[in-house]
Amino acid sequence: MIVQISFTLNGRPTTVDVEPATLVAELLREQLNMTGTHIGCDTSQCGACVVHLDGLPVKSCTLLAPALDGATLLTIEGLQGAPDSNRLHPMQEAFRENHGLQCGFCTPGMVMTAVALAKDKPSLSEAEVRHGLEGNICRCTGYQNIVLSVMAGAAAMNAAAKGE
Repeated sequence: MIVQISFTLNGRPTTVDVEPATLVAELLREQLNMTGTHIGCDTSQCGACVVHLDGLPVKSCTLLAPALDGATLLTIEGLQGAPDSNRLHPMQEAFRENHGLQCGFCTPGMVMTAVALAKDKPSLSEAEVRHGLEGNICRCTGYQNIVLSVMAGAAAMNAAAKGE
């Protein structure tokens, strides 16, 4: 049985036909060619698949696609805003500037989680960042540069929101 779902994807109305058991991560990667959302564990443990559903970070590897019907979904591809924009989101720029990535596999999920964390609290301590990233696993780093990146990204997001 196929169901049709309509939702907003990165600011654009989207309608797709899916099997009811299709996971959001599969829909994004295989049907919509949004490969920035990574699948690392299929068990909601690693956080590589984090997207924002109605403004909240969720792990897309265990969320069924029909749950998107009527919702708003933001992926790493839509984070910077306009598709033709060459500017990175402040959190993406902070990860680049602070060497918050190595292989890059976990980075989209880390960035999406960090953006949600920074929206809730624009000035973050190291302890708050470490706690906030508990559901995201990086197999390459010791997390220090990721933590620094999130703190810098939160400050940059706060400054941008104030128009600085």
